Amino acid sequence: MAEYWHPLALFRARKTRQDRRQMAENTSQTTEDFLAGARHLARGRDKAVLATLARPDIPESGAPYASLVQVAFDHDGAPLLLISGLADHTKNLLKDGRVSLLFDGTQGRAEPLTGPRVSLMGIAAPTDDARHARRYLARFPGAEMYASFKDFSFWRVAPGRAHQVAGFGKIQWFENFAIDAEPALVEAEPEIVAHMNADHADAVQLYATLAGESGDGWVMTGIDPEGADIRRHETGTAARIAFDKRVRDAETARAELVRLVKRARAGIS
Repeated sequence: MAEYWHPLALFRARKTRQDRRQMAENTSQTTEDFLAGARHLARGRDKAVLATLARPDIPESGAPYASLVQVAFDHDGAPLLLISGLADHTKNLLKDGRVSLLFDGTQGRAEPLTGPRVSLMGIAAPTDDARHARRYLARFPGAEMYASFKDFSFWRVAPGRAHQVAGFGKIQWFENFAIDAEPALVEAEPEIVAHMNADHADAVQLYATLAGESGDGWVMTGIDPEGADIRRHETGTAARIAFDKRVRDAETARAELVRLVKRARAGIS
């Protein structure tokens, strides 16, 4: 006599097999792959939810306080902020620098909780490094006016542990979010970015297509060992282009940027 399977049982068996296949695919990726993906997601966001600890002089002392901030990144993956001393989150940070930043990659999904997001823990402290200011203002040129105000200052978040939720079976803690910066690339960055925007604007527009974006007016705002940041200031849209190989200096950056142009022209995302 033929074995009978109830339709619900068949569905569950099928679902179990699919889940197992997905888990097998996930385990074939290394922790470094997941961590690189987490950094890519975070660097591609130009804003984040900032959680600080309420300062002692208010009734909610010690409670979490969340606010919205614009974010740029240093070469090593450290978030950079420009915040006002009048803001509650800044007053909190002056008492306790511990923070958490949520980078949300779920936009456009019918079911947002199936989308990727990264929570980064760290310690925030003021910075007077001119390079940090330059990187931030390259991404947000409209903030230059605020940077000149006395009550505004730049802050750097020293990255600690990070937690990524990227889908089924892709939930992981990372002990250290940061990477090592490349000194030669740090030094060459201003010239590379200026050269790309002045002499290869057409290539920058092509890079946008690799990130699934369209329209013109894209500019490069930064380059680091793992990728390049571009932005369309007209719409305030930020995008991130990942490199296949780690970039260490102007020469290796040029090789990766040329490769990306060829990929875009070939229609390979």
